[in-house]
Amino acid sequence: GAASTAAYFSLAPFVGALETGKVTVRPNEGADVYFAVHGGFVEISANEVSLLTDVAEATESIDIERATEAAAAARAALASTPDDAEAVAALRRAELRLEVAGVVPT
Repeated sequence: GAASTAAYFSLAPFVGALETGKVTVRPNEGADVYFAVHGGFVEISANEVSLLTDVAEATESIDIERATEAAAAARAALASTPDDAEAVAALRRAELRLEVAGVVPT
C-alpha cells in the first residue's frame, strides 16, 4: 500500500473506498509524486491521510509498453462486446497507468 501525511487537514475522521484513479502525494518539500491506484481504502484522521491498497504504481514503475498493449487489447475486446465489464475495467486501468506515466493517449 501507499501512505501519505497531509498537515493541512482538519476534518472529522473519515474512512472511504478508493476507486481506480490517480493519487497525488504532495510532500512538504520536493515535487509531487503520482501513483496509479486500483481500489482500496482511504482514512483521514487528525492531520493524517492513509491509503490502503493492493496496487499503487508510482510513475517510474509503470511499464508503458505493457500498458499500451493492455489498452489495445481492451479496446479490441470492447469493439466486439461493448458491454464487457472486465474489458471496461482493463481499459480504465491501462489508461490510468499511461496517464500517470505521462503518456498522451492516441
